[in-house]
Amino acid sequence: MKKSIYTLLHLGFWLGYLVLVLIVFFLGTQGEGFEVGDGRYYFSFVTGGAVVPAVVSFYACFYHLFNHYLQKQKVFQAVTGGLLIAVGAVAIGVLFVALTSSIALGCIQQGLPYALGFMFAIALVFGIIALVIKGFLTWFDELKLKEELVEKNHQMELALVKAQLDPHFLFNTINNIDVLIAKDPELASNYLIKLSDMMRFMLYETKAEAIPLAQELAYIEKYVQLQQIRTANSNYVNYQVEGTPANRKVAPMIFIPFIENAFKHTGNKKTKEAVAIKIQIEKEAILFSCQNKFTPQNAPSNGHNGLGNGLIEKRLNLLYPKKHRLHIDQQDGYYTVELKLFHAAV
Repeated sequence: MKKSIYTLLHLGFWLGYLVLVLIVFFLGTQGEGFEVGDGRYYFSFVTGGAVVPAVVSFYACFYHLFNHYLQKQKVFQAVTGGLLIAVGAVAIGVLFVALTSSIALGCIQQGLPYALGFMFAIALVFGIIALVIKGFLTWFDELKLKEELVEKNHQMELALVKAQLDPHFLFNTINNIDVLIAKDPELASNYLIKLSDMMRFMLYETKAEAIPLAQELAYIEKYVQLQQIRTANSNYVNYQVEGTPANRKVAPMIFIPFIENAFKHTGNKKTKEAVAIKIQIEKEAILFSCQNKFTPQNAPSNGHNGLGNGLIEKRLNLLYPKKHRLHIDQQDGYYTVELKLFHAAV
């Protein structure tokens, strides 16, 4: 929900409550003499008794209690916390009255049990209202996010299919395997099996929301090996994996668009480590880096080959909201992508 709408909802809610308080106050004081000098007393009494406890309890429950306890289904802690917040809100209300009007404080002291009970009830009611409103807003935001995710996933599926079935890569790989058949049939067969595994992975495995990290790494390794046969330079690619992928999952094809773009925009294939790929698997995150050398003629752009950076970033924001960090840098003939996935699960 937009911040402007969010702010207007809060303002409208409190404005409506203040109007209600004023109406009740004037109806309750009909027939009594009202003097100008009593303004401070009435202001202190009404604000400290009805407004301050409501505001304090509302926002304490809205921003703290819901996020830390109720949303995490800690019901006992939520109930206990709600009661403590209500008591604290009453104490703050009484303190406000004491600081603004001794007459109003004396009035509260005369009917102390009733006054405190009334203030506690207001604090409790507004705490419950805050939790209900916060729950509704959270549900509404999650619903919108899911709808957006479904829509974006449809777009990403089409974009991923176009990116995966790159005809240049496919034709070049088949031609290279064809040349190898006469020179080394066994090696050619091995590469053909890798290509078949890749096609099977792209057609079937990528439909899941999350796949084992080991499968993603196996696909990347086969892709790199098939790219390697396009050149006699044995140092063309530097591919490293550190750590173990056991029991870790990622969104399918989350790294490959960056790798595809790196190979597409690499300049001289005879250069040592023209493409450098490194994946570090840590306890709390997966760190991915991909760097390629390029010339001005084949400089990368946020454009049309494979998945553009804009689409990739949208996909990351949807699948890893606040759980990833992406940095892209292009300078001194190097194009570098660094991606960190926290907790590494969709």
